[in-house]
Amino acid sequence: MSSGIGTTPAGAGPVETAQADIVYRPRGRVPGTAVGAHRGRDAGGLGTFRDQVPFRRMPDARRIDVRATLRDPFEGTHVRRFESRTAIEVWALVDLSASMRYRGEADRMELVAALCAGLAASATRIGDSFGLLGCDGAVREDVSMPATRRRGIGAAVRERLLAAPCTAARADGMREAGRRLVGRPKIVFVVSDFRWPEALVTEVFASLARHDIVSVVLADPSEDEGLPAWGLMELDDLEGAGRRTVFMRPALRRRWLAHEQARSDTLRRIATTYGRPPFRLVERFEAEALTRHLIGT
Repeated sequence: MSSGIGTTPAGAGPVETAQADIVYRPRGRVPGTAVGAHRGRDAGGLGTFRDQVPFRRMPDARRIDVRATLRDPFEGTHVRRFESRTAIEVWALVDLSASMRYRGEADRMELVAALCAGLAASATRIGDSFGLLGCDGAVREDVSMPATRRRGIGAAVRERLLAAPCTAARADGMREAGRRLVGRPKIVFVVSDFRWPEALVTEVFASLARHDIVSVVLADPSEDEGLPAWGLMELDDLEGAGRRTVFMRPALRRRWLAHEQARSDTLRRIATTYGRPPFRLVERFEAEALTRHLIGT
């Protein structure tokens, strides 16, 4: 398990504003050679003690276990093998389509910015890299940032996301973002309200299948349980379908809620097929709640 505890060496960059760390644990052992906080896939002469193996499997005379060798009735030579501690890349793929500028009980992009800034700070504090890909109809190069281990990038991530206009009617750029994340397995946070066609949801998750995927769903009570049973409502489609007035009544409310539940169930089914169950981000961002979700899934 990673922890967010760390000190900032001189010249390492600006210090992050004090905040609760997001604690995450990759699913499975991490490949790679960069020293970090997570259980590595490789075993060798350094790290946390793992087991003892015959000398012929790891011929390293420096790691001979004298006690195990003397206890072996067959007079075999045994070597101590250690589990490496490895760093991993953490990425946030952020939907920047028009529906993400929705403001109900909270400003949706404020929540996204707080989440991604927290991820950046927590990852770089323990030696992991953090990268950002913003997407609407295409990958937004003006928002995206390459993976870096440089500390102090949380503020820059937050500022870049809050300044990003969300005006496009589609989120097809998420497909391309998935294809960009090649190489070793990473932890990928897919951040969206997921108001996409089911085919796009499936395609995006399939493109990320080799990685540890965490879907973060932006939701708001005013979109479902906060709806009134009776009354006139003015609905504004942020992705271009216009504005219209609707007379809300119990039967329509029930159909609305059933549709929202079906959409949520579909996302959960797809997300758990390729990774972890979705995490719902509602009203305010709490690092402790995300930590509980990540450690428990």
